[in-house]
Amino acid sequence: MTTAFSDLDGFRDALAALPQADAAATAAAAARNGQLTKPPAALGRLEDLAIWYAGWRGQEKPQVAHPQIIVFAGNHGVAAQGVSAFPPEVTAQMVLNFEHGGAAINQLARTFGARLDVHPLSLDTPTADFTAGPAMTEAELLEALSIGWTAVDPAADVLVVGEMGIGNTTSAAALAAALFGGDASEWVGRGTGVDDHGLATKTRVVGEGLARHAGKGDGLEMLRRLGGRELAAMAGAIARARAARIPVLLDGFICCAAAAALEKTTPGALDHCAAGHLSAEGAHGRMLEALGKQPLLSLGLRLGEASGGALALGVLKASVACLSGMATFAEAGVSDG
Repeated sequence: MTTAFSDLDGFRDALAALPQADAAATAAAAARNGQLTKPPAALGRLEDLAIWYAGWRGQEKPQVAHPQIIVFAGNHGVAAQGVSAFPPEVTAQMVLNFEHGGAAINQLARTFGARLDVHPLSLDTPTADFTAGPAMTEAELLEALSIGWTAVDPAADVLVVGEMGIGNTTSAAALAAALFGGDASEWVGRGTGVDDHGLATKTRVVGEGLARHAGKGDGLEMLRRLGGRELAAMAGAIARARAARIPVLLDGFICCAAAAALEKTTPGALDHCAAGHLSAEGAHGRMLEALGKQPLLSLGLRLGEASGGALALGVLKASVACLSGMATFAEAGVSDG
């Protein structure tokens, strides 16, 4: 699969040209839902979710048969400032664990019948420390966006993206603050479980990043200055999914920060995305509210690696099964009152 862009302006053009949901399929699915053998709105948000999915797939009676989960991994120069409870070497170690099938996401992917792909991105070359300058050059950002774009399977019918990267909650907090405003302390959380000293360090580092970079460009430029390779790859994959009309279930705080960079570049870029869950990272709820996304699940997760989005696959599958598999009143010979 080739990309639809060769430079960052080309990526911006691709975002601006993203397709919309199929209005006819949406209407047909809504009409079918209104005739299913149940009281009106008895399945609550499952009904809205299934109709949304049908619209993006362009089918009145869709199926979820080929879910894809992609985990991108990257390392951050800012980690050298002590913003994480774990050393950067853990990123590569966890990639091996993913590849050997030993992580939580491996079990969740297997449970929900999803293909799982893992993409480490230049783990031996961390991004630059964003307190000293931009985290990535334009070429590095473009490469990461392209890796994400080409990682999406065109045959997938739903996509979940996740990440692994020591220091990436710091990067995500800085990106969120730059995109949505507010002080560093409003966006910084404990991430991997840092103590009070570590939390103070993260807050200081994010504040320094904001002082250097905030207000110096659109969402894509903020992703370059404050993000990381794995965040950029997630953004590229989410954009590619939209181009292919593949609905996306967003994971946690870091995934949503990456997605927000698209939304802040082209409003409406996340219309094909639903929030899989509300994580335990404190600012995630604020970010979802800013994006206008209501989470499907709230289970206190803070693992990352696409785990919350993967769990939401079960909810999506259930909603679509009801829409497409239930009988209508006419089919069942039941009076609709």
